Amino acid sequence: MANIKKGDLVQVISGPTPERGGDRGKQGTVLEVLTEQDRVIVEGVNYVTKHTRVGQSQRGTKTGGIETIEAPIHISNVQLVDPETKKPTRVGHRVEEQVKDGVKRTVRVRYAKKSGKDL
Repeated sequence: MANIKKGDLVQVISGPTPERGGDRGKQGTVLEVLTEQDRVIVEGVNYVTKHTRVGQSQRGTKTGGIETIEAPIHISNVQLVDPETKKPTRVGHRVEEQVKDGVKRTVRVRYAKKSGKDL
C-alpha cells in the first residue's frame, strides 16, 4: 500500500530553497501518482517550461507555444502533511475491522504517526 495517494496534501522536503529557485517547503495536492517511476506530480511545485509546436485547429485558432506545466518529482522528496498541524509527518498503517452490511472486513488504514490521527 502506498503512503501517498492522489488528492493528498504533501510538502517538498528536499532540493534547493525558494531563495535559490527551488521548491523546498512548498505544499500542494497530488495530481497524479506515477507508480512505475516512483514519482508524483504536485500542484504548484516543480514547474518547467515546455515548448510545443505551433499549429492550427479545425477552427483556425493557434495552438502550441511555450507552456508551463508541473513536472514529476520523486516520491522520496515529498512527505505527507498532517491535516491538524499542517506540518509534514510520517505515515503508519494499522489493521482495523469494519462491519459493513453485516460483513466483517479487515482494512488497512493510514494514520499520521506523531498525532495518531487518521488521514
